[in-house]
Amino acid sequence: MTDVDASVAWTVRRAVAADIPAIVELVESAYRGDVSRKGWTTEADFLDGQRIDVAGVLEIIEKPGSVVFLGENSQGELLACCHIEQQGDACYFGMFSVRPGLQGSGIGRFMLGAAENFARAEWKCIKMQMTVISIRSELIAWYERRGYHHTGRFKPFPYGDARFGIPKRDDLKFELLEKKL
Repeated sequence: MTDVDASVAWTVRRAVAADIPAIVELVESAYRGDVSRKGWTTEADFLDGQRIDVAGVLEIIEKPGSVVFLGENSQGELLACCHIEQQGDACYFGMFSVRPGLQGSGIGRFMLGAAENFARAEWKCIKMQMTVISIRSELIAWYERRGYHHTGRFKPFPYGDARFGIPKRDDLKFELLEKKL
């Protein structure tokens, strides 16, 4: 799949195994450590450790009904990524990352739109779902402006599983957001 916005020359393509190191670096830079503080999606104030690893990305790339999309500029530079997974008539959206210095440029809206379009057109999904750490009010508001709404459903944060980070506070949980496609 390739979507092109001629005004900025962004493209979207499916990730392959060779892209995994760049995906891990992008996701880590968007959420963890000091570099993530250049953007507004950082989780560095309430989580240490990793956000994703090579094995986790390989697993979702190889899983049937699962796609990782990469957003690139005209020079092929990785700017953003996301993961979608078909779950019946719904599609789960996650691993959404934009280079910290490009957050606010429109590439995130472009990627989200491409993922929604794919889910609707290719998988015939009628809704998109995602989980967001509930204390991320600014991020939740961004999704609300794009048509997502609160479901009132929450999932516990996986405390004790360092694959998802090392929490700095004890009140983390995920809120399920949803949008009709």
